Amino acid sequence: MKITGARSEPFSAMRRRALAQAGAQARPTATPDTAEFLGVTEMEMTPAVRGAIQTLLGEIDDLRGEVTRLKGRLREIEDLADRDALTPLLNRRALLRELGRIRTFAQRYGSPASLVYFDLDDLKGVNDRLGHAAGDAALKAVAERLLAHVRESDVVGRMGGDEFAVILAQADHATAEAKAAALARAIEVEPLKFGDWSAPLHVSWGVREITQDTDPEGLVAQADAAMYARKRAHRKASLS
Repeated sequence: MKITGARSEPFSAMRRRALAQAGAQARPTATPDTAEFLGVTEMEMTPAVRGAIQTLLGEIDDLRGEVTRLKGRLREIEDLADRDALTPLLNRRALLRELGRIRTFAQRYGSPASLVYFDLDDLKGVNDRLGHAAGDAALKAVAERLLAHVRESDVVGRMGGDEFAVILAQADHATAEAKAAALARAIEVEPLKFGDWSAPLHVSWGVREITQDTDPEGLVAQADAAMYARKRAHRKASLS
Protein backbone atom coordinates (compact mmCIF):
# COMPACT_ATOMS: atom_id res chain seq x y z
CA MET A 1 0.00 0.00 0.00
CA LYS A 2 1.41 3.37 -0.96
CA ILE A 3 1.91 5.90 1.86
CA THR A 4 2.75 9.37 0.67
CA GLY A 5 4.21 10.69 3.91
CA ALA A 6 4.13 14.29 5.08
CA ARG A 7 1.86 16.77 3.34
CA SER A 8 2.59 20.44 2.67
CA GLU A 9 -1.04 21.33 3.44
CA PRO A 10 -1.39 23.31 6.73
CA PHE A 11 -2.42 21.17 9.67
CA SER A 12 -5.46 23.33 10.46
CA ALA A 13 -6.82 22.93 6.91
CA MET A 14 -6.19 19.17 6.96
CA ARG A 15 -7.98 18.91 10.31
CA ARG A 16 -11.01 20.83 9.08
CA ARG A 17 -11.19 18.60 5.97
CA ALA A 18 -10.83 15.41 8.04
CA LEU A 19 -13.59 16.55 10.42
CA ALA A 20 -15.86 17.44 7.50
CA GLN A 21 -15.34 13.99 5.95
CA ALA A 22 -16.15 12.39 9.32
CA GLY A 23 -19.32 14.47 9.66
CA ALA A 24 -17.92 16.48 12.59
CA GLN A 25 -17.26 20.18 13.01
CA ALA A 26 -14.38 22.17 14.41
CA ARG A 27 -14.99 24.23 17.53
CA PRO A 28 -16.66 27.54 16.57
CA THR A 29 -14.03 29.51 18.52
CA ALA A 30 -11.08 27.79 16.86
CA THR A 31 -8.93 29.85 14.53
CA PRO A 32 -6.13 28.65 12.21
CA ASP A 33 -3.65 29.66 14.91
CA THR A 34 -5.47 27.93 17.80
CA ALA A 35 -6.77 24.74 16.09
CA GLU A 36 -6.48 21.80 18.50
CA PHE A 37 -5.51 18.16 18.09
CA LEU A 38 -6.17 15.96 21.14
CA GLY A 39 -6.40 19.10 23.29
CA VAL A 40 -3.16 20.66 22.09
CA THR A 41 -3.24 23.80 19.97
CA GLU A 42 -1.24 23.95 16.77
CA MET A 43 0.85 26.82 18.18
CA GLU A 44 1.84 24.61 21.14
CA MET A 45 3.07 21.78 18.91
CA THR A 46 6.71 21.37 18.02
CA PRO A 47 7.52 21.14 14.30
CA ALA A 48 8.22 17.43 14.74
CA VAL A 49 4.80 16.79 16.32
CA ARG A 50 3.07 18.89 13.68
CA GLY A 51 4.85 16.96 10.93
CA ALA A 52 3.95 13.63 12.49
CA ILE A 53 0.28 14.60 12.68
CA GLN A 54 0.32 15.78 9.06
CA THR A 55 1.84 12.45 8.06
CA LEU A 56 -0.80 10.55 10.05
CA LEU A 57 -3.65 12.46 8.42
CA GLY A 58 -2.09 11.89 5.03
CA GLU A 59 -1.91 8.17 5.69
CA ILE A 60 -5.58 8.20 6.74
CA ASP A 61 -6.43 9.82 3.40
CA ASP A 62 -4.48 7.13 1.57
CA LEU A 63 -6.17 4.36 3.55
CA ARG A 64 -9.60 5.82 2.82
CA GLY A 65 -8.81 5.87 -0.91
CA GLU A 66 -7.48 2.31 -0.78
CA VAL A 67 -10.66 1.08 0.94
CA THR A 68 -12.75 2.75 -1.78
CA ARG A 69 -10.69 1.06 -4.51
CA LEU A 70 -10.93 -2.32 -2.78
CA LYS A 71 -14.72 -2.01 -2.46
CA GLY A 72 -14.94 -1.27 -6.19
CA ARG A 73 -12.75 -4.25 -7.00
CA LEU A 74 -14.86 -6.49 -4.77
CA ARG A 75 -18.01 -5.43 -6.64
CA GLU A 76 -16.29 -6.30 -9.93
CA ILE A 77 -15.29 -9.74 -8.63
CA GLU A 78 -18.80 -10.44 -7.34
CA ASP A 79 -20.24 -9.47 -10.72
CA LEU A 80 -17.84 -11.79 -12.53
CA ALA A 81 -18.76 -14.63 -10.15
CA ASP A 82 -22.40 -14.27 -11.24
CA ARG A 83 -21.72 -14.38 -14.99
CA ASP A 84 -21.79 -17.35 -17.31
CA ALA A 85 -18.34 -18.07 -18.73
CA LEU A 86 -19.50 -18.20 -22.37
CA THR A 87 -22.53 -15.92 -22.73
CA PRO A 88 -23.53 -12.50 -21.33
CA LEU A 89 -26.12 -14.20 -19.09
CA LEU A 90 -26.22 -14.98 -15.38
CA ASN A 91 -24.92 -18.40 -14.37
CA ARG A 92 -26.97 -21.03 -12.55
CA ARG A 93 -25.96 -19.88 -9.06
CA ALA A 94 -26.94 -16.27 -9.72
CA LEU A 95 -30.21 -17.21 -11.41
CA LEU A 96 -31.23 -19.39 -8.47
CA ARG A 97 -30.51 -16.49 -6.14
CA GLU A 98 -32.67 -14.18 -8.26
CA LEU A 99 -35.38 -16.82 -8.39
CA GLY A 100 -35.46 -16.91 -4.60
CA ARG A 101 -35.62 -13.13 -4.43
CA ILE A 102 -38.49 -12.88 -6.92
CA ARG A 103 -40.29 -15.76 -5.19
CA THR A 104 -40.19 -13.81 -1.91
CA PHE A 105 -41.33 -10.61 -3.63
CA ALA A 106 -44.24 -12.43 -5.29
CA GLN A 107 -45.39 -13.81 -1.95
CA ARG A 108 -45.11 -10.48 -0.16
CA TYR A 109 -46.95 -8.40 -2.74
CA GLY A 110 -49.18 -11.02 -4.35
CA SER A 111 -47.74 -10.41 -7.81
CA PRO A 112 -47.40 -13.36 -10.21
CA ALA A 113 -44.12 -14.47 -11.74
CA SER A 114 -43.11 -17.48 -13.81
CA LEU A 115 -40.05 -19.45 -14.82
CA VAL A 116 -39.49 -20.58 -18.43
CA TYR A 117 -36.93 -23.31 -19.11
CA PHE A 118 -35.39 -23.62 -22.59
CA ASP A 119 -33.37 -26.40 -24.16
CA LEU A 120 -31.44 -25.91 -27.42
CA ASP A 121 -32.25 -28.96 -29.53
CA ASP A 122 -29.47 -31.03 -31.17
CA LEU A 123 -26.51 -29.10 -29.79
CA LYS A 124 -24.57 -32.37 -29.67
CA GLY A 125 -25.19 -32.83 -33.39
CA VAL A 126 -23.81 -29.36 -34.11
CA ASN A 127 -20.72 -30.09 -32.02
CA ASP A 128 -20.19 -33.46 -33.73
CA ARG A 129 -20.60 -32.11 -37.27
CA LEU A 130 -18.87 -28.74 -37.03
CA GLY A 131 -16.92 -28.65 -33.79
CA HIS A 132 -17.38 -26.98 -30.46
CA ALA A 133 -16.77 -23.48 -31.84
CA ALA A 134 -19.98 -23.80 -33.86
CA GLY A 135 -21.79 -25.14 -30.79
CA ASP A 136 -20.57 -22.16 -28.77
CA ALA A 137 -21.82 -19.82 -31.51
CA ALA A 138 -25.25 -21.46 -31.29
CA LEU A 139 -25.36 -20.99 -27.51
CA LYS A 140 -24.33 -17.34 -27.82
CA ALA A 141 -27.01 -16.76 -30.46
CA VAL A 142 -29.71 -18.15 -28.16
CA ALA A 143 -28.48 -15.99 -25.28
CA GLU A 144 -28.43 -12.82 -27.39
CA ARG A 145 -31.90 -13.45 -28.82
CA LEU A 146 -33.36 -14.09 -25.39
CA LEU A 147 -31.84 -10.88 -24.02
CA ALA A 148 -33.14 -8.90 -26.98
CA HIS A 149 -36.75 -9.94 -26.36
CA VAL A 150 -37.25 -9.63 -22.59
CA ARG A 151 -38.00 -6.67 -20.34
CA GLU A 152 -35.64 -4.97 -17.89
CA SER A 153 -37.56 -6.59 -15.04
CA ASP A 154 -36.99 -10.12 -16.41
CA VAL A 155 -33.94 -12.26 -15.62
CA VAL A 156 -32.13 -14.53 -18.10
CA GLY A 157 -29.57 -17.17 -17.22
CA ARG A 158 -27.73 -20.13 -18.66
CA MET A 159 -28.21 -23.15 -16.47
CA GLY A 160 -25.37 -25.09 -18.06
CA GLY A 161 -24.83 -27.00 -21.29
CA ASP A 162 -27.65 -26.28 -23.72
CA GLU A 163 -30.21 -25.16 -21.12
CA PHE A 164 -31.41 -21.63 -20.37
CA ALA A 165 -33.93 -20.10 -17.98
CA VAL A 166 -35.96 -16.88 -18.00
CA ILE A 167 -37.71 -15.45 -14.95
CA LEU A 168 -40.72 -13.43 -16.08
CA ALA A 169 -41.94 -10.83 -13.60
CA GLN A 170 -45.66 -10.01 -13.43
CA ALA A 171 -46.54 -13.09 -15.49
CA ASP A 172 -48.96 -15.84 -14.49
CA HIS A 173 -48.84 -19.27 -16.13
CA ALA A 174 -50.96 -18.34 -19.16
CA THR A 175 -49.00 -15.12 -19.77
CA ALA A 176 -45.73 -17.00 -19.42
CA GLU A 177 -46.82 -19.69 -21.89
CA ALA A 178 -47.58 -17.00 -24.49
CA LYS A 179 -44.27 -15.22 -23.82
CA ALA A 180 -42.33 -18.49 -24.00
CA ALA A 181 -43.81 -19.25 -27.41
CA ALA A 182 -42.86 -15.73 -28.58
CA LEU A 183 -39.31 -16.16 -27.29
CA ALA A 184 -39.02 -19.52 -29.06
CA ARG A 185 -40.10 -17.88 -32.32
CA ALA A 186 -37.55 -15.10 -31.81
CA ILE A 187 -34.81 -17.70 -31.39
CA GLU A 188 -35.90 -19.79 -34.36
CA VAL A 189 -36.85 -17.06 -36.85
CA GLU A 190 -33.31 -16.62 -38.17
CA PRO A 191 -30.88 -19.46 -38.94
CA LEU A 192 -27.49 -19.53 -37.28
CA LYS A 193 -24.61 -18.64 -39.59
CA PHE A 194 -21.16 -19.98 -38.81
CA GLY A 195 -18.61 -19.49 -41.54
CA ASP A 196 -20.03 -21.05 -44.70
CA TRP A 197 -22.47 -23.12 -42.68
CA SER A 198 -26.07 -22.11 -41.93
CA ALA A 199 -28.71 -24.05 -40.02
CA PRO A 200 -31.94 -23.32 -38.16
CA LEU A 201 -32.08 -23.20 -34.38
CA HIS A 202 -34.80 -25.11 -32.55
CA VAL A 203 -35.67 -24.95 -28.85
CA SER A 204 -38.00 -26.78 -26.51
CA TRP A 205 -39.47 -25.02 -23.48
CA GLY A 206 -41.50 -25.54 -20.35
CA VAL A 207 -43.21 -23.17 -17.90
CA ARG A 208 -43.67 -23.24 -14.13
CA GLU A 209 -45.44 -20.45 -12.27
CA ILE A 210 -43.45 -19.37 -9.23
CA THR A 211 -45.17 -20.26 -5.96
CA GLN A 212 -44.10 -20.10 -2.32
CA ASP A 213 -44.61 -23.82 -1.70
CA THR A 214 -41.61 -24.82 -3.87
CA ASP A 215 -38.00 -23.73 -3.39
CA PRO A 216 -35.88 -22.40 -6.30
CA GLU A 217 -34.27 -25.76 -7.08
CA GLY A 218 -37.69 -27.39 -7.11
CA LEU A 219 -39.11 -24.72 -9.42
CA VAL A 220 -36.24 -25.29 -11.85
CA ALA A 221 -36.77 -29.06 -11.74
CA GLN A 222 -40.49 -28.68 -12.44
CA ALA A 223 -39.96 -26.23 -15.34
CA ASP A 224 -37.32 -28.61 -16.71
CA ALA A 225 -39.77 -31.52 -16.47
CA ALA A 226 -42.42 -29.48 -18.30
CA MET A 227 -39.89 -28.74 -21.04
CA TYR A 228 -39.05 -32.43 -21.51
CA ALA A 229 -42.74 -33.34 -21.53
CA ARG A 230 -43.30 -30.86 -24.36
CA LYS A 231 -40.25 -32.20 -26.23
CA ARG A 232 -41.53 -35.78 -25.96
CA ALA A 233 -44.95 -34.74 -27.18
CA HIS A 234 -43.45 -33.03 -30.22
CA ARG A 235 -41.33 -36.08 -31.05
CA LYS A 236 -44.36 -38.34 -30.76
CA ALA A 237 -46.41 -36.02 -32.97
CA SER A 238 -43.65 -35.92 -35.62
CA LEU A 239 -43.48 -39.71 -35.75
CA SER A 240 -47.25 -40.22 -36.09
